[in-house]
Amino acid sequence: MNIPHQLIAIIGPTAVGKTQLSLYLAERLNAEIISVDSRQVYRYMDVGTDKVSPEIQRHILHHLLNVVDPDEIFSAADFVERSMSCIKRIATRGHVPLFVGGTPFYYQALFEGVLTQDLPRDRDVTDELEMFAQQQGNSALHAKLADVDPVRASQLHENDVRRVSRALEIYTLTGKTATWWYSQGKERGAQFCPLYIGLNRPRPLLFQTIEKRVREQFSTGFVEEVEWLLAHGFDERFPSMQGFGYKEIVEYLRGSITKEEAIEGDISATKKFSRRQMTWFKKFSPTLWYDISDRNIESLSSEVYDAYLRHLERGNEI
Repeated sequence: MNIPHQLIAIIGPTAVGKTQLSLYLAERLNAEIISVDSRQVYRYMDVGTDKVSPEIQRHILHHLLNVVDPDEIFSAADFVERSMSCIKRIATRGHVPLFVGGTPFYYQALFEGVLTQDLPRDRDVTDELEMFAQQQGNSALHAKLADVDPVRASQLHENDVRRVSRALEIYTLTGKTATWWYSQGKERGAQFCPLYIGLNRPRPLLFQTIEKRVREQFSTGFVEEVEWLLAHGFDERFPSMQGFGYKEIVEYLRGSITKEEAIEGDISATKKFSRRQMTWFKKFSPTLWYDISDRNIESLSSEVYDAYLRHLERGNEI
């Protein structure tokens, strides 16, 4: 099996219809789905992350759902390592790896490789590292980097606080060193040439869908899900609970805001997230984009299937 040209990925903003298309397409392609969603990796967080039902998971094999507890960190490096393993196992079974989800950085880390400027940033982490340098000295900060990434440390002078801090920030946020990202990213980026299928619809229609989904989540157990998580010690200390929806419900349950304010806050945050997703996804190439406003998903799956066959015939050309 020619693994690089077998890969296909469905991208697009949240609530656009990626999951629905993926289920039709998986049937046609004899595919197994690999989730590309930084929130669906967490166990016990089902309603707020809009996971497919256990029944669907039994019918069509899904990977990278429910792999860590909410108090654990799941980095982009973890995603890459697990995805590589999934691709190999799926190919061994003679099936097609079908990537579905809306976390752009995961796609880039796996399919394109990344430079360090593309890696995530966190102002709080940067401030903490710079404060450490001020209090303990530049040499202490440099020694901190040497402990985790001696190669990168050897390339930087101890007084280059900005770059030393950035290397430590990368390690803190991704779980892998800057050296690892440099070496592995480019090799992996050259290895894969997936077919990207991009879904979109006019923003007013997408926003209507987002609002409908959020309100349905609140009426079908989202609040109760967060109550259970809090009761089992998974509170706002953990990054998993800082995501939109969960954050607002915690505030509601703590008495800081009303339920309607939590709903509106979730809707607003989700809309902002969808805009950021599209900013990222528009950079992906090559991508076949489909406006699915008035499209029948089943007929669209046939069209995408034909595009996939052409992709196999031509390599990474569409």
